Amino acid sequence: MPLKVYVTPVTPFEQNCSVIVCEKTHIAAVVDPGGDLHRIRSVLEKAGARLGKILLTHAHIDHAGATAELARESGVPIEGPQRGDEFWIQGLPEQGRMFGFAAAESFTPDRWLEQGDTVQVGECELQVLHCPGHTPGHVVFYSVEQRLAIVGDVLFAGSVGRTDLPGGDHRQLVDSIRNRLWPLGDDVTFIPGHGPRSTFGQERRTNPFVGDGR
Repeated sequence: MPLKVYVTPVTPFEQNCSVIVCEKTHIAAVVDPGGDLHRIRSVLEKAGARLGKILLTHAHIDHAGATAELARESGVPIEGPQRGDEFWIQGLPEQGRMFGFAAAESFTPDRWLEQGDTVQVGECELQVLHCPGHTPGHVVFYSVEQRLAIVGDVLFAGSVGRTDLPGGDHRQLVDSIRNRLWPLGDDVTFIPGHGPRSTFGQERRTNPFVGDGR
């Protein structure tokens, strides 16, 4: 089934929050509601979509800071990330204080995700790839039909995720990109957690951190 994706930057970190909508059922998922819920609600309203669930790539504050509030007000389940990010979720209030964000609440996801799982958005299916390195529990959501991946802070146009925060591991991050993302195909377009879209092929050719010339 066709999947429509609306990307809106949220939080002072300009994090790419994705609202993905199954065009047949008009059921939506919000991926990484870090904050600025008024912007996210506006996207849902303009798309004529009904929120069905929240999906998380990882639990840094700019990606997960408004998750508890959105889940509570909408009554929808939270799916993701992988359990390795539990310590980041429990630390959301402290993350908020540290970075000067609005008060953030911890929560427990309704479903932890693992490599090989799938998630449903209406009649659309997304594959789950566990891609640790930026955080231990980071996951990527991939639509085979759309040739589209939502990669959070694993990979960017011309760069890769930082690995200097607790639980980060640069070698693991590079392995995740090369062993989990590149095999999906050069034609796959990806939406990163910050900045513009790119394709895996473009990054293999030009990315100074994980390009094929490295």
